[in-house]
Amino acid sequence: MIDLKTTSRRISLRHAPARRDVLTGLAGLSLAAILADPVRVAQAAASLTTVTIKTPSGRSISGALALPATTPAGAVMIVHEWWGLNDQIKSVAAELASTGFVALAVDLYAGKVASDPTTAQSLMGALKPEQATETVTGWIDHLYGMKEVSGKVATLGFCFGGGWSLNASLAHPVDATVIYYGLCNQSADQLKPLKGPVLGHFAGLDQWITPQMVNGFEAALKTDGKTAEIYRYADANHAFANPTGQNYEKEDARLAWDRTVAFLRKTIA
Repeated sequence: MIDLKTTSRRISLRHAPARRDVLTGLAGLSLAAILADPVRVAQAAASLTTVTIKTPSGRSISGALALPATTPAGAVMIVHEWWGLNDQIKSVAAELASTGFVALAVDLYAGKVASDPTTAQSLMGALKPEQATETVTGWIDHLYGMKEVSGKVATLGFCFGGGWSLNASLAHPVDATVIYYGLCNQSADQLKPLKGPVLGHFAGLDQWITPQMVNGFEAALKTDGKTAEIYRYADANHAFANPTGQNYEKEDARLAWDRTVAFLRKTIA
């Protein structure tokens, strides 16, 4: 855990024009409607603020921050897919802010973003777990220390980021954890540090995060006495909530998002 009293913090903000107006305009739209429209995605991404802090090892790490109309509020740290912190993930942060949460989309790739699977695989493979852990725990500490945050923090991630949402909550226990089809092969002993409830969305046809892995994850959580909501979308495949991918399932994505917002309202609002 990072001690904010002893860690040097340098925060830089780059303000986009009419940020609050953009977030207000997005409030009446579904997440699917935003993500399916490149213009809205670009608008939502541009509405965020770039925030930079220093880690104890001296690295500068950056994220994209969206604030709700009313603060203090519960905060959500969002971890990107293997593509990196792209406009789509920033749009998720904007949507969460329009829903009433402080939302911070973190960057585990130091500004690099992939547009093809080969590059994405390379970026993911080059990630150093100890640095990624320092990044996510640093941002969690930062969120807990923000005056705009009510004192409760959740993590949320998709695919690669789903696994890191769970990793972050294990390294620095938070008030709630949301996992979209992320790696979850930890044992009951490894899952004991989890503090808050867990929400998981998994695809029945997923060949990477398999139903067997999910069953083991759910059983391990039960062994530890953890509170968890695990949802399986039987006819969906990996990344079913990503409207830019070939596995997108509109109704499953909508249902998963509705469940996510309801879970966050229940746990950190």
